[in-house]
Amino acid sequence: MMGCTPGQVSRGQALASNVPTGKVTVSDIAAETGVSVATVSKVLNGRADVAESTRERIQTALDTHGYVKPPRAPSSPRKAKRPGLIDIVFTDPGSPWATEMIRGVEKASRDQRISVVVSVLDEEHSHDRWVDTIASRGSVGVILGSVLADDAQRRIAELDVPTVMVDPMGDFASHVPSFGAGNWGGGLAATEHLLELGHRRIGTITGPMRYLCSQARLAGYRAALERAGITPDQQLIGQGDFHYDSAERAASALLELDDPPTAIFAGNDEQALGVYAAAQRHGLSVPDELSVIGFDDVPMSQWVLPALTTVRAPIPELARLAVRAILDRTEQADGPPVARTELPTTLVVRSSTAAAPNR
Repeated sequence: MMGCTPGQVSRGQALASNVPTGKVTVSDIAAETGVSVATVSKVLNGRADVAESTRERIQTALDTHGYVKPPRAPSSPRKAKRPGLIDIVFTDPGSPWATEMIRGVEKASRDQRISVVVSVLDEEHSHDRWVDTIASRGSVGVILGSVLADDAQRRIAELDVPTVMVDPMGDFASHVPSFGAGNWGGGLAATEHLLELGHRRIGTITGPMRYLCSQARLAGYRAALERAGITPDQQLIGQGDFHYDSAERAASALLELDDPPTAIFAGNDEQALGVYAAAQRHGLSVPDELSVIGFDDVPMSQWVLPALTTVRAPIPELARLAVRAILDRTEQADGPPVARTELPTTLVVRSSTAAAPNR
């Protein structure tokens, strides 16, 4: 093999000499040929979206090691799985956003006579055990609303289970389709709305900054300020975790500044309610003395007083697209993969924003 210095043994040579014929795994082939597990799976499944030179390199390695693709059980070809199950996975399925996403996925799946299973994956739950469960029950596909451990990502790819992501929290393999809201545009629109009302001291409370959506919403906020000739003030940026308590604490810190904000853009609607609580504790009236705007437009945003101005994320549409992408893969495995699909957000003006107060 090229690239080996004297005395070294390449992975391909090690495989050829140490692995019994038929015992080599998809991961071994991927490592030897320098491609992802997903690319090897595409070649095994006859997908057309692989460069010819790459396909030949992978096929040569497969032939050399006598790799035999495990046969599918006769009773479970993809088309025979419907009606079946779609798994949807969250870190926090109790959040308002997750609740709305589950509702949307369930409705879209019900129309296709498919059931939905909701799983919780966090530090306390084994990702490997969850993958074992997916394999054993023959799910039609997986919708990820949380970050999956690297090893679990690899195993899901080896199972060749159609997988999509909704509003990805972090980076994921490039071959996995993702569907998300226009988070940057939403952050921009929210901040521009406050600027149009005359606000210049505009605070924001982000979600966890390891999440891509939080980064994009903050970037949109910064962009709107810069377009208005305002240098973003780091003191006005508080960090939350998309939950009420963290937002209440962060908003209190902002309101206790020597020059506090007259408006706060919260990273989601639940955090906006935390801002309401902080405003009340500091004796401030919303919106007369403090304007508040959220993100997502979950149902509770209409029920609170004052009704919350927010950015509507197209959650039902994202859910339908995710289910459709899975079904398309089950029915046409050779079709070209969908990459990133982003749907626009919409500003919904209600009663929690008003003209900036005179100070």
